[in-house]
Amino acid sequence: QVQLVESGGGLVQPGGSLRLSCVASGRDFSSYIMAWYRQAPGKEREWVAGISAVGIAGTSDSVRGRFSMSRDSDKNTVYLQMNNLMPEDTAVYYCKGNNRGLIVWGQGTQVTVSS
Repeated sequence: QVQLVESGGGLVQPGGSLRLSCVASGRDFSSYIMAWYRQAPGKEREWVAGISAVGIAGTSDSVRGRFSMSRDSDKNTVYLQMNNLMPEDTAVYYCKGNNRGLIVWGQGTQVTVSS
């Protein structure tokens, strides 16, 4: 069974960039639909981006043009490249895997955008 570990979060200034990574352990990672979600304090968890097993990716309207998701099956890793970060992007970012209804979440990584 897959386990997910996120990394790459931190404190950045507005306009800066970060790349989040989510490393999967276990078998059958390549068959998982992967996604990134984020949750700010007091707000609902929000879908940010997703990618299929064959690498077809999409993003939410709020981040489109600034964020992009990719996967590297050889490294069992998915990424979220975040550019032109804004204070409203501040949240805990979570990696999610979905294998035909079997859901697994990572522990989250904090992203703070502030001057």
